[in-house]
Amino acid sequence: MENINLHSIVSEINLRAKTHAIGNLQELRKELKRLKRLPTRDIFAPITTTDKWAFHNGGRKELQFNIGIEHPNDVDELRYGVAFSLETSQSLPKIDILFSRIKLFNDFMQLYSEEYSDMRMWHYRGEKRSLDYMPASIPHELVTTGTFIFLGKRQPLVHLDYEAIIDDLDRLLPLYKYTESGGNLQPILTIADISFKFHPGCTIKASKAVVSQAQREIDINLRHHDLQEALYYKLSEKYGSENVGTENPSGVGTSVDVIVRQGSEYWFYEIKTADSPRACIRQAIGQLLEYSFWPGGQIASRLIIVGERVLDKEGETYLRTLGEKFSLPVEYEQVAI
Repeated sequence: MENINLHSIVSEINLRAKTHAIGNLQELRKELKRLKRLPTRDIFAPITTTDKWAFHNGGRKELQFNIGIEHPNDVDELRYGVAFSLETSQSLPKIDILFSRIKLFNDFMQLYSEEYSDMRMWHYRGEKRSLDYMPASIPHELVTTGTFIFLGKRQPLVHLDYEAIIDDLDRLLPLYKYTESGGNLQPILTIADISFKFHPGCTIKASKAVVSQAQREIDINLRHHDLQEALYYKLSEKYGSENVGTENPSGVGTSVDVIVRQGSEYWFYEIKTADSPRACIRQAIGQLLEYSFWPGGQIASRLIIVGERVLDKEGETYLRTLGEKFSLPVEYEQVAI
């Protein structure tokens, strides 16, 4: 343990990253920022590394790849991910330059926050740390001088899995590219262009081994998995398991929660864990329309929003109006556990 410090961790990450996408971060920055020369090939440089934290070379005015030592549970842990540091300094006398980047970060998260559902966000205001919360847009009240906002994961300092760390940094590259390109590099998370193709079956996702019922009720990620599994078995019993699949690629860089195949037609299901049908509809409808109608996607004959509550009369009227006025095949289905 005595040989484990942030400087040695930085060296190990820089070394191992050379064979990964994140290892080309400085080349990417040179292209995006139109730099005349490459300042370094390493992610983290000595000038941006301290005993407690480090951010990528050149990252002071950017969405920064950031690592640091924290102990929120009275255990030394390494945080790793991306961050906005809204603290002023000699190199950042005003935080205004980060405002447009935060807006782009929020645009990305509105579309793709579920891709990071295994990560968490938290923030500091001075020395006061928030609790962890699910990845989401940054609320405007946090965009003030002195705030530090983080998205990523933590590992115990004594058991670091460097490959997992670098894999997660790779996953955050599309977010960085979108934010730092001014939105010009489209936020598609897949490295290859994966077109729509139906695959039957239920993808079993990793979940916490043992959780209380109360924890399962409030953990959005776990709740979503439970609803997805329940919906899969419900639809398989009705339409046959060979006609139901989960997490199929949409063809536009995302995946559809559940798809039912009926001959040459497809039905798309999007699951939401909000407490009201109205909130579920608001959260899901944009995603379903993108899955079906964005160029490269597969047009679905039915778009079904899935929630845990019974649809009320106002919701029925709203969806009926969308169908009558705009010919949108949007429906709502309740799945209760």
